[in-house]
Amino acid sequence: MPTPRVAWLTLLGRGFPRLGRPRGAGARERVRHGFVTQPALCAEAEARYWLRLISGSITWPERRNTMRKMLGAVATLMLWACGGAGGAPESAPKTEGLSLSTEPGVTQGSFVRTGAEVTFSSREVESGVYRLELRLHGMTLTGLLDPANGVSTMDGFADGNAQDTQLLDADRELVSALYAELNTALPAGDAAAPEAMYLRRAVGLWAENPTTVELKRLVMGEQGRGYTMLCSYAKCNGKFTGSCGGVYNWYSYAKHDCNKGGFDWAGNQQIAQLGDHTSCSGDEYYLSGSTWLCGEPDHWSRPKVMGICWGRCGGGCGGDTQYTLDATNHDGCVRNGHMLASAYCDDQFVSASDDELFAPNCY
Repeated sequence: MPTPRVAWLTLLGRGFPRLGRPRGAGARERVRHGFVTQPALCAEAEARYWLRLISGSITWPERRNTMRKMLGAVATLMLWACGGAGGAPESAPKTEGLSLSTEPGVTQGSFVRTGAEVTFSSREVESGVYRLELRLHGMTLTGLLDPANGVSTMDGFADGNAQDTQLLDADRELVSALYAELNTALPAGDAAAPEAMYLRRAVGLWAENPTTVELKRLVMGEQGRGYTMLCSYAKCNGKFTGSCGGVYNWYSYAKHDCNKGGFDWAGNQQIAQLGDHTSCSGDEYYLSGSTWLCGEPDHWSRPKVMGICWGRCGGGCGGDTQYTLDATNHDGCVRNGHMLASAYCDDQFVSASDDELFAPNCY
């Protein structure tokens, strides 16, 4: 018989539309997987609350109010219990770079960049179910992933008051730098332990989360319905990596819609060679006449483009090799006259979220 958490995740997968937002879901995960971890008093309060929650003696309005109040009280208690109000000595400056530890079922550590720190953890809390957490800049990002059922809940909130928050440019820059470090430190693709792989994927997703897309949301994915694989288009000249040697395998078209036009407008369409085949000064190539130029075209009429892992989930050439339709369309937006966090690309980002979390690696 499934435990309450797994049964709840399964219910979400059946009872809500894709990318819906069940009321109270984020707050529940904040109580279950956020602050309530260390002091015995916190554990006791959590146990009492969950007994009432499972028994059904708490109404939905009371649940929402209680969880918000508990978070504020627990955060204050933890600061006090850890010496936050007791004049503890100042800590030494943090060492720059990545600190990573792994053991069966757990990947965790910290990353410091120019004095800013992000701590992270990924734990297998039940067989095939993973709890993720990032803390940075006074906020906490959480995720609970059930890959076998293609269901995840994502959330983000301010540490001080447990209220909803957003990722800003400075936050994305720090998370993006962490993503790059994890891509180097962790084994690539399926060679990574599952909790490490899903941590890497979630970090890559948060690194691109626009300010205008809410952090608290339900992400559901199923191959053929939630995401469509484009592995064959990631090959050129019969190879997934290396030079195409002038033998291309074009995908038509990477599409988006924006203030300039809809999906059917040729300026919002690109003919792309997907895959890890080339790059130039950290950018892509586009064909102008018969000459390949380094850079990104801005709403040209169906230009041919390639480079820096076009169509791959995650920023650039990450540690996973998922090439999907939604990720290709997202690249076709942010690499076509729009910034990474452009609101015009929000729908492409949301559509590609389940691809990044759940799509299998192509190689």
